[in-house]
Amino acid sequence: MARLFDRNMFIMLFAIMVGFITVTYFIADIVNQSEIDNLTTAHITEMEYIEKMNINFTNNFLESSVLLDTAREYRAFGNYHFDLASLFFTSALSERNTSIMESYKNITIDNCTKAMPKYNISSLNFKTASSFFNNTKKYTEYGGYLKLLDLYINLTESGARLTMLRYNASKYLKYLTENITVINGSAALDTVSGLMDLFNETMGMYGSELDIYEGYEEEIDEYDIEGFDPNRES
Repeated sequence: MARLFDRNMFIMLFAIMVGFITVTYFIADIVNQSEIDNLTTAHITEMEYIEKMNINFTNNFLESSVLLDTAREYRAFGNYHFDLASLFFTSALSERNTSIMESYKNITIDNCTKAMPKYNISSLNFKTASSFFNNTKKYTEYGGYLKLLDLYINLTESGARLTMLRYNASKYLKYLTENITVINGSAALDTVSGLMDLFNETMGMYGSELDIYEGYEEEIDEYDIEGFDPNRES
């Protein structure tokens, strides 16, 4: 009878141990699976965040670049008209024939008038592009991108100054042209020395700013050669 009791007791204890081990295993498995699920969720959330940042970075960078290209395009139009105006201004001053001189004056004034709004639009686009490039910095922590964006911000700020200097130069050149007259049989400027000083000073400032602008362009070109890729993770 004692043996039977011992045997039954052993079987019961063994069953309890097996059950305890089984329950422990399942509990551990559930805990591990929960931890894995939490890690997976966190990883997916992080990846989604990185992907969203990359998309926003790329979109903002492209929008900024489009504005920059537009600013450059209008600046080129302005330069075309300003160069023509400068050419015919010089021709008008050297012309002895009154009718031809008046024709050159009209061409000069017309091109100055056309150049000014082009420079104004260009300057506005440079300023907007600068704001967009600055906003793009919110979507990356990568130092290489931040450095490049700073270069673009400097470039667009310089471009805005550059085009407004040419806007002012176009305005002064127009006023100067309107004062060209015939004195003693030759074309000359009639008492506008102060205006000429303003024009020359503005052109000097333009030349200095142009060096700064082209310096930033060179830095950006060199940086691109080093392998800038807007789609790389920050």
